[in-house]
Amino acid sequence: MLVSYNWLKDFLNMDGVDPYALAEKLTRSGVEIASTVHPEEGLSKLVVGHILTCEKIEGTHLNKTTVDVGEEAARQIVCGAPNVAAGQDVIVALPGAHLPGGIKIKKSKMRGVESNGMICGLQELGFSDSVVPPKYANGIWLFHDPDLKPGDSVFEALGMDDYVLDFDITPNRADTSSMEGAAYEVGALIDQKPKIEEVVLKEDGADWTGDFTATADEKIAPKYYLRKVTGVKIAESPLWLQTRLWNAGIRPINNVVDATNYIMLLTGQPMHAYDAKL
Repeated sequence: MLVSYNWLKDFLNMDGVDPYALAEKLTRSGVEIASTVHPEEGLSKLVVGHILTCEKIEGTHLNKTTVDVGEEAARQIVCGAPNVAAGQDVIVALPGAHLPGGIKIKKSKMRGVESNGMICGLQELGFSDSVVPPKYANGIWLFHDPDLKPGDSVFEALGMDDYVLDFDITPNRADTSSMEGAAYEVGALIDQKPKIEEVVLKEDGADWTGDFTATADEKIAPKYYLRKVTGVKIAESPLWLQTRLWNAGIRPINNVVDATNYIMLLTGQPMHAYDAKL
């Protein structure tokens, strides 16, 4: 179970609680922490950029872009990603930036065209292929947050300022296989009771239970509940939700699938969404 230190703050006051010291304390108390990862560690000079212009470099798959990175003048950057276009907000590694694997970005020329930085995909920041949303798997990452401005650091926006604790859970500690369960475990160590939000269900609409039937193997799922939600529009999840998923090792798909995975991580209750039209 990958546990987000920043997510724990939803339940507990973590002021003054060092994540590495917490990991050691948890291990000594009986829940082994296999690793503690700080995704932005060792990286630098990664900012939000806004692509002003984008034009093909003749005879190549490359594009010459001008990018606003919050400086007095825009930077010219060559990019070969298939999804790059003018008007996008992207991740830019400035000259001097450090990327995973000891890579340092320098000013360069590509096919004779000067490039003053690099427009990045998530993988180039160290994200595993297994958590990169399918839409961006073969290209650059695109921001859709109007609050982000050119020149802003990308680390907080992408959840890379977090610390991710890997709870190596044994079969007798299934109670810690959710964020709420992890919060109770951490709370016991720092002498706090977690704040767990009470959910009040509001249901309306016509009865639909006669529309179809569903069965499940009672040996595997002794309880099987269905609820119908209408008025749903499939879209990308907000970035805060995607960051919580990929820091937990789960690939964001869309708002419906992501919501079920989020609740599973939060409560430990597996969920699945079905299209009622199918």
